[in-house]
Amino acid sequence: QVQLVESGGGLVQPGGSLRLACAASINIFSIYAMGWYRQAPGKQRELVADITNGGSTNYADSVKGRFTISRDNAKDTVYLQMNSLKPEDTAVYYCSAGRKYTTGSYTSHYWGQGTQVTVSS
Repeated sequence: QVQLVESGGGLVQPGGSLRLACAASINIFSIYAMGWYRQAPGKQRELVADITNGGSTNYADSVKGRFTISRDNAKDTVYLQMNSLKPEDTAVYYCSAGRKYTTGSYTSHYWGQGTQVTVSS
């Protein structure tokens, strides 16, 4: 069973930065692509970024140029560096392990418990 544990959320002012980390319980990086989703109150969960086990990345248009997803295979950890944060980035952020298809779509198979990110002055 895959377990994913997020850390690094918190309160930050607009324009600030945060780095989220997601540690996996077992070595999954050779098998799964990894992704970060977020869900704001009253909204559907959306894919923010994903990264294949080969290191190819994909981002939602709303975060391109501001967020960076990366992975450390030796530590079984995936990161989401978030810069130039905006109030609309406020959400619960979820780590996931899943599959990336040749069509470009990403499907989550496993979820973390989520970490709150609040962007407010």
